[in-house]
Amino acid sequence: QVQLVESGGGLVQAGGSLRLSCAVSGSIISINVMGWYRQAPGKQREWVASFGSAGSTHYADSVKGRFTISRDNAKTMLYLQMNSLKPEDTAVYYCNVVGPGNYWGQGTQVTVSS
Repeated sequence: QVQLVESGGGLVQAGGSLRLSCAVSGSIISINVMGWYRQAPGKQREWVASFGSAGSTHYADSVKGRFTISRDNAKTMLYLQMNSLKPEDTAVYYCNVVGPGNYWGQGTQVTVSS
């Protein structure tokens, strides 16, 4: 079992920055993939960024060059630095880890005003 707790969301003006954090606990040794997803009102949850099993990073085209995913070496913290935020980035952001189960945090709201 893995437990995830996100923090760092809030209200920010367009062009601003936020840093999301995800505290990871439980069976960390089994974690294979770590990433962030988001869900805007009335839309399906979408992938934002992730670390692959080999540690490589991957980004959705919509956030590439603006968002940076990072983590500590022990995989106990996952971060998402979000710069140059746009109103269309408004969503609930979820931390996700895989290995061997699929685990989700409770989400943190990010609201970007124009």
